[in-house]
Amino acid sequence: MPAAPSPAPSPGPLAEALALGPLLLDGGLSTELEARGHDVTSALWSARLLLDDPAAVVEAHAAFARAGAAVLTTASYQATLPGLLAAGLDRAAAERAITSSVHLARQGLALAGAAGWVAGSVGPYGAHLADGSEYTGAYLDAGASGSGRVDERALRAHHRPHLHLLAEAGADVIACETLPGAAEVDALLAELDALAVPAWVSLSARLDEAGAVRTRRGEPIGPVLAAAAQVGCVLGVGVNCVDPAAVLPALQQAGEVVPAPEVGGAGGAVLVAYPNSGEAWDAAARTWAVPEATGGPGDHAAGQNGPADRAVAGARDAAVAGVASWVSAGARLLGGCCRVRPHHTAAAAAVLAAER
Repeated sequence: MPAAPSPAPSPGPLAEALALGPLLLDGGLSTELEARGHDVTSALWSARLLLDDPAAVVEAHAAFARAGAAVLTTASYQATLPGLLAAGLDRAAAERAITSSVHLARQGLALAGAAGWVAGSVGPYGAHLADGSEYTGAYLDAGASGSGRVDERALRAHHRPHLHLLAEAGADVIACETLPGAAEVDALLAELDALAVPAWVSLSARLDEAGAVRTRRGEPIGPVLAAAAQVGCVLGVGVNCVDPAAVLPALQQAGEVVPAPEVGGAGGAVLVAYPNSGEAWDAAARTWAVPEATGGPGDHAAGQNGPADRAVAGARDAAVAGVASWVSAGARLLGGCCRVRPHHTAAAAAVLAAER
């Protein structure tokens, strides 16, 4: 077995690079691992491979770096202490798994021969439950069933070790992502403010009937993102794990209330956007499907290169087609989330290069 590549150092502070222009994030790490034949269906999702096949994680990171991603996001979204302990690890081993995610991303940069930054991924509380509640934020409701509402104290206690371990491992920035509601953002902001490391805050959001973008709990995203941008260590705010159609209105809403960062000034943040492919997740069937408007799952019988395949391609192209307009609307950190693979990243990199 060849020796692991030495971790690649960061090319400098991320905030300074962002002041020079947009940077490209990677895409769906879990999607890429699954496409390479790995099982990501456990409660740990892609974090399982931190334990079982770390070399595969390095290779997947490298694929995105080769495609042009300047910021790689760690496989730690679902690597929480409670989740890892439930999987049978002791605390020391669980902590090592989380910190290893940062080192593996740096090895991915080195393997690709690329310079870049590592974002330590922190998912919402609901991610470790592995029950889909990360996409609803139901655990934030006063009337939550089961174990009841998770209050701010519990949210902070849950996220604190995750944040500290990623920071101590040397992540260049902490990516607090796919957050479903304002209450969890507030809890994370309190912890980030105390930790004082660079971070971005990204909401999982949806378009309402009037075309406004709201959190999964139904709150307008503007005030949530504006509050986050006022925390000194937060360098970016925005949306992720959303339909591409929601990105432009989200950026427009955020741009109205989030000031751009000023060198040496307080407050302000760059805008962040990394949507899904445009396909829709069917929670009952546990599969991705093409929205009816672009062909619909009923076309799958058409076979290879038939209407369904063209519809899938069209849905995924939506994750790239909007890049130029997103940059024009102020996005400075942009990339992809679920179902976005390295060839989409390469296409987005080409768009950014043409815009420069």
